[in-house]
Amino acid sequence: MTVINLTLVITKGMAEEINIPEKSQEFDLDPAIIENSPVIQEWIQEIPDVGAKILYQPSFRTRYRFGYTQFPSNNNIGGVFIGVEDFFIGNTPLTFSAKYSTDISNSSKDNRISLSGNLQYYVLPLGNYINIAPMVGYKYIETNGYNTDGLNVGVKFALILSPQGAADIFLTQSFVSPNSKEEVGITEINVGYALTKNIRLSTEIGWQNSIKQNDSQISIGFEWMP
Repeated sequence: MTVINLTLVITKGMAEEINIPEKSQEFDLDPAIIENSPVIQEWIQEIPDVGAKILYQPSFRTRYRFGYTQFPSNNNIGGVFIGVEDFFIGNTPLTFSAKYSTDISNSSKDNRISLSGNLQYYVLPLGNYINIAPMVGYKYIETNGYNTDGLNVGVKFALILSPQGAADIFLTQSFVSPNSKEEVGITEINVGYALTKNIRLSTEIGWQNSIKQNDSQISIGFEWMP
């Protein structure tokens, strides 16, 4: 009831600032429509800057992720993952992403652990349905007794099929410890589809290529969008 009353007060306040009979004649609208529509009242007072909204309002949202992961290249052992994707830093195109995944087997031979944290800077307007972001951060990888860590650099591509998290595809290509003997190339494809306003189903396929060995990972889980 408090929210409804507050909405009515705001709407009434906006309406009192507008000469409704005059505006109804000017726009050929029923006075009751203007009086009961905050959106119309806002447009009458000042036309919104649609261009600015496209520029600054992101077409995608922050996603908190968790779920099941499997490692086909390591005897199909299973595991779990948690993470966050594109946590916006203020009202800027800069975002933060982090992910942790591990196997849940009892075998020391097939251990798989991955931990990363990256910053992405989207170079195109955030309202675009296509975007690209250089990325930099840190990543630790452990697989089959082999482990490496270091600087993680790459690029992230975004294809927004439906805005505000309804459906999208993200492709990431990065390199751990580039230009060194321990360099690892990582390719990841993530597809998300909204089940509700705040919950999504997502799948991700990843490949790791290094001098010592190649690995793969498949994940499926849920994403919560605040």
